[in-house]
Amino acid sequence: MSAPAIHSADDARRLAKRRLPWMVFDYIDGAAGAETGAARNRAALDTLTLQPRILRDVSKRNLSTQIFGQTTNQPFGIAPMGMCNLAAPGADLMLARLAARHKVPHGVSTVASTPMEKIIEIAQGHAWFQLYFSGDGSGTFKLVERARTAGYNTLVLTVDVPEVGRRPRELRHGFKMPFKIGPRQFIDFALHPRWSLSSLVAGKPQMANFDMDGFDFDRTESRARANWDTLAQLRDLWPGNLIVKGVLDVADAIQLKKAGVDAIQVSSHGARQLESAPCPINQLPKIRRALGNDYPLFYDSGLRSGEDAFKALGQGANFAFFGRILQFAIAAGGEAGLNQLWDILTEDFSNAMAQTGKTTINDVTDWPKAG
Repeated sequence: MSAPAIHSADDARRLAKRRLPWMVFDYIDGAAGAETGAARNRAALDTLTLQPRILRDVSKRNLSTQIFGQTTNQPFGIAPMGMCNLAAPGADLMLARLAARHKVPHGVSTVASTPMEKIIEIAQGHAWFQLYFSGDGSGTFKLVERARTAGYNTLVLTVDVPEVGRRPRELRHGFKMPFKIGPRQFIDFALHPRWSLSSLVAGKPQMANFDMDGFDFDRTESRARANWDTLAQLRDLWPGNLIVKGVLDVADAIQLKKAGVDAIQVSSHGARQLESAPCPINQLPKIRRALGNDYPLFYDSGLRSGEDAFKALGQGANFAFFGRILQFAIAAGGEAGLNQLWDILTEDFSNAMAQTGKTTINDVTDWPKAG
């Protein structure tokens, strides 16, 4: 697929909406409830402004940063996203190649449609495994051992899904995982032949990390039994970096730090879980002040541009993650579209540095001292 005219995330989304079946587009694009949470997230990011500075030599700008002792080309990476191959066949590996090329972390979802072993191989080690606690936890801890055996050094425990949020847009289409096709879906696919034919050739996307004996994943299964003892058990079991993702409360963040978690990811799951949750970008500086300047703090939710990522770092994050817009770019233009959007995000961020008189990421993350 040749690269289309993508100049922004909005362009990628518009093209993806045209090319994807309605069911798939609304699964990727949708949010909880009436989607007012997603709208508030966007408004909160738009409200933040950046202060231009002039007559500073910003001719040489360096976007690289360090995360867990590894140097990345950009201060942002790839958020974990389930069933990415719905965007286009091979999407998981497109993202893995992007991660390898730019040395940024690729969040590999529990419900990825490519085996975790293959993704970390193609990502050349630049992959983190994202974990959902599910049911009684027996299958969950099998996944942890599998990730460790596969060579993952960083585990991302997502904690903001005790129950799967209600997303009316995907429910109206009968979206389910594992993927099922009924009369309504058949008509939807027939009206989007390019996607349907390419997916037919590649085979129906599957949840590839659930081929273990006696362990099937039910997306709707309750995850409500996870508690602080679960976290302690996971901390004892996992020797590498442990991140907890989906944190919006200051008290929770403080307790996580005390529990020995290596980093926290401030996130509302892209407003896909609780419609009335507070805006993560507004919680970020509060959590940063509570944890101090030296504790690793990451951010995702609602980012659509390099300037958005710049704002996240300015509000207290060490690193940011893009999610669904990368799937839109793949749906719009395949791997060429993905690379095109990534370059745009990088250029946006670099331009924001120039406009505000910054030359390094340390300049961007030079927050006021906690006190």
